[in-house]
Amino acid sequence: MSEWEEATLGELIDIKHGYAFKGEYFTETPNGNVLLTPRNFHIGGGFKDGKFKYYMGDIPEDYILKSGDVIVTMTDLSKSGDTLGYSARVPSSADHRFLHNQRLGLVTTKSTKADINFIYWLLRTHHYQKTIVNSCSGSTVKHTSPSKIKDYVFLLPPIEEQQAIDAILSYLDRKISNLRKQNETLEKIAQTLFKHWFIDFEFPNEDGKPYKSSGGAMEPSELGEIPAVWRVGKLGNVADVTSSKRIFRSEYVESGIPFYRSKEIIELSSGQGISTPLYISPERFVEIKEKFGAPEAGEVLVTSVGTIGVIYIVTPEDKFYFKDGNLTWIKNFRDGFNGVFIYFWLKSDATKIQIEKNTIGSTQRALTIQALGGLKLIIPLPQVLSDYRDFVGSVHNKKEINTQQIRTLTQTRDVLLPKLMSGKLRIQES
Repeated sequence: MSEWEEATLGELIDIKHGYAFKGEYFTETPNGNVLLTPRNFHIGGGFKDGKFKYYMGDIPEDYILKSGDVIVTMTDLSKSGDTLGYSARVPSSADHRFLHNQRLGLVTTKSTKADINFIYWLLRTHHYQKTIVNSCSGSTVKHTSPSKIKDYVFLLPPIEEQQAIDAILSYLDRKISNLRKQNETLEKIAQTLFKHWFIDFEFPNEDGKPYKSSGGAMEPSELGEIPAVWRVGKLGNVADVTSSKRIFRSEYVESGIPFYRSKEIIELSSGQGISTPLYISPERFVEIKEKFGAPEAGEVLVTSVGTIGVIYIVTPEDKFYFKDGNLTWIKNFRDGFNGVFIYFWLKSDATKIQIEKNTIGSTQRALTIQALGGLKLIIPLPQVLSDYRDFVGSVHNKKEINTQQIRTLTQTRDVLLPKLMSGKLRIQES
């Protein structure tokens, strides 16, 4: 490593502040002009699609980002600093212009010694991010500054090795991104079918034709018109809605069985790895599982405090316990229901409205077990449920396979990242 030299980021990069776009011109309606915020960063770094904000006002040309630009978060709205100082690369898009908003910095190199893509990965390392969080200001809203980022000291490899490091890590990132996009497509297929069958009531009738538009009998219910012979019930009628047994902070250990809160379920549901893992001992897990059970494949967890209504289906590879109060557990399905159906039912617009109406609190929002179990749902005929399960089950299985590959690739990337960036693992020239 004699050719690696100590450097500060300030010797190699500049950071340009974003533009203060006017709030009166913000909109949720898509128009192609995406106003980037720290919410467009994955925990751990990387660009996060979806939930875009858009802008309707005049746009300064100097604040339109280009594909491949490296941006960094200068502000984090959470108390933990989960995305503070992390980097993302602006993606290529034929449909969007990405705007350089305030709270984000645009990183550019000013030295031929540094490759911008190597800098991007450096800004995703745990050591760097920990340094930034420890030097940040603010309690409720955490801030950093260009000067604090530029003060970071690290070992800089030769430019050829920087480019080789980027090539390896970016290859893994592309594989992860492609699998995530596949999963988004698979989920849209299943959601579209759910809406077609259970919202529009166009499931196949006995002749294989769309039920409602082919004259299928409908009757009134408290949820509007539904097919004749179908009925309305509550989630608690078709599954057990419960939570976990309490685990105290004193029971956390350095390694063992993963212990999830809302934060970890949100990360898993979006296809990310766990950024700050917690554990309980295997012995404690076995004790709890034998007495009270633990999440099994196909069961559903729902975030119930703070960020409400994020849904996760337990996979066959999962082995974990979870925090009571933070998450609600849906299991022991009856009457032909299963976790996949409940997953897409919870994601439907009508159910989201019910959840919103039943959420309590303003500062700390919460969805109680009783409220979730009391949500009303349509109970179809068993054969219709069975046909839906058969089709969507194959889609969900493919998504689970992809998800497992994402986890494996993410773990590989996250193990390689600090080793490559510190020189503990070197790339051999061919």
